[in-house]
Amino acid sequence: MALPRVLVLVLAGGKGSRLELLTETRAKPAVPFAGVYRLIDFPLSNCEHSQIPDVWVSEQYQPQSVNEHLANGRPWDLDRTTGGLMMLPPFQGSDRGGFTMGTADGLWRQAELIRQFAADALVVVSSDAVYKLDYRAVVDAHLGSGAEVTMVTTEVAPDDAARYGIVRAADDGKVTDYAYKPDEPATTTATNEVFVFSPTETLDRLEAISDQVGEDGLEDLGTHLLPAQTEDGLARAYPLGGYWRDVGTVESYWEAHREFRCEEPPIDLDEASWPIRTRGGRHSAARLLRGAVVEDSLVSGGTRVAGEVRGSVLSPGVIVEPGATVVDSVLLPGARVRAGATVTRTVLDDGVVVGERATVGGDGEITLVGRRAEVAAGTELAAGARFPEPERD
Repeated sequence: MALPRVLVLVLAGGKGSRLELLTETRAKPAVPFAGVYRLIDFPLSNCEHSQIPDVWVSEQYQPQSVNEHLANGRPWDLDRTTGGLMMLPPFQGSDRGGFTMGTADGLWRQAELIRQFAADALVVVSSDAVYKLDYRAVVDAHLGSGAEVTMVTTEVAPDDAARYGIVRAADDGKVTDYAYKPDEPATTTATNEVFVFSPTETLDRLEAISDQVGEDGLEDLGTHLLPAQTEDGLARAYPLGGYWRDVGTVESYWEAHREFRCEEPPIDLDEASWPIRTRGGRHSAARLLRGAVVEDSLVSGGTRVAGEVRGSVLSPGVIVEPGATVVDSVLLPGARVRAGATVTRTVLDDGVVVGERATVGGDGEITLVGRRAEVAAGTELAAGARFPEPERD
């Protein structure tokens, strides 16, 4: 019996403004994670291991950063003659051209291509979370349920629930209530931005909603589409049951790295049956030089450490000079901490140089230093600082 025909649409066009300086020159899906990975590696690796070969990536903001990383899709076995990886940039030339104004709007703009593909199931996923999931298992559950949409759900902290779509579900999995980013969440059960849709029915519904809302627009999936499907009794929940972490803010990004630099990370990125794939050049082995102290840290290839590193994540090409101290921090590729400098509870973006005897961060909020910035020798950046300071409107 042939497997159902499945199309995965990866939403990779968001600006990611809550990541602040980290997304000034790159799209959110291209933000590095855990040393050698990028955020978009997680949904693409899930596609590979779920044996789904048809993957479309919808891009918009800073597309060159995504294109450079994905190339032809080879690390995820998507460099195929038939099917494989297809990029969907913004376009002009039809009444659906122009920039996307939300996730539902983006789905509407690509509706004709999706209809032509004639999939049995359409999987729509975001690319700003860290998790492992067999998408085909969710598809199988969806196709046997009679639902128009299956929402993958997870539990979130009560004080964070207002950032998500919040659901109530009956014992049989039927979603009885859906609220998009509510001021007062009724539960802590949230959608994790993985949805399986019945394509024809969903696109027909989108057309009808588009006619109704007119110039107000379709906006996000949670604005009109998911509430309508829930109201008609056609939404089902699929609990994830494993680790899931949204890393769309500086604080959650930093916290996720704390979880992955420990002795037993929440998911094994090198698990033999489900490794996370990525694209990148080869790096030499990490070098821990005389006098180096490294504890509870994740150290990538190509790094050179002669100072003290504790509770941190070092990406490829990072240098920590003699007498420098890095504590509870995330250093992205090529960052350099010069002799005598101290970096604490900080994210240093690509190519940042912290000058000799400088002090960056401290106890308190996370400090963020933007791409290729140079912190002058002897400078003090307080906890929670942003450097360079963002331009204000």
